[in-house]
Amino acid sequence: MGPIGLSRENGAAVFATTHWSVVLEAQGESPAAQEALENLCRTYWRPVYSFVRRQGLGPEEAEDVTQGFFAHLLERKRLSVVRKEKGRLRSFLLGALKYFMADERRRATAIKRGRGQRLIPLEELRADERIDMEPADPVTAEMIYERRWALTILEHVLSRLKDEYRAVGNAAFFDSLKQLLPDEPGSPSQADIAAQLGMTENALRQAFYRFRQRYQSLLREEIAHTVATPGDIEDELRHLIAVIEA
Repeated sequence: MGPIGLSRENGAAVFATTHWSVVLEAQGESPAAQEALENLCRTYWRPVYSFVRRQGLGPEEAEDVTQGFFAHLLERKRLSVVRKEKGRLRSFLLGALKYFMADERRRATAIKRGRGQRLIPLEELRADERIDMEPADPVTAEMIYERRWALTILEHVLSRLKDEYRAVGNAAFFDSLKQLLPDEPGSPSQADIAAQLGMTENALRQAFYRFRQRYQSLLREEIAHTVATPGDIEDELRHLIAVIEA
């Protein structure tokens, strides 16, 4: 994937209503913080599941552990531990997951699927996410977690962007422009897309420029949902790019 341009939007404006900052800034019992945390978990559960699977667990057991972890996280009655965490949701979830799994092993207790609740929509697991993985390897598991995290962010950004195009009746146009993103394998040239759409190359170039600008803007917003301060956005964006390009 080619470098993603770092837009110079007002970081504070992008960051104003982010979810992770709501959780971190919560004082005592905060319904808003609990809702924000649940929304984040629902969005970013796939990296957690991928990490658990790489520990050598089968699909069903990994689903049980994933649901149990989120149940434990979401059912806590206080957020003081979360508030003390600095920086990024990505790092917080991985650290909390490692502690949860180690604690469950120490206590040798059965992990019940979501403590009786289906809190996270694991039924959306694709077939390729349920296949058997290689034996446990903690280092590789973290690498898989990081890559799945980055891919989840990009997938969510593209979904939001497609929704915007669909809302104005341009879903098919989105699909054409998406082919021009550098991570699309065997993507056609701008001239090819322009010919398919009956547009001039210049018009197509301008349309893709607007598409890419909005893509970058949404990417920054999505990353802002997962960090503590506006100053963390650039570092997290660079980390995401490095993971994708590794």
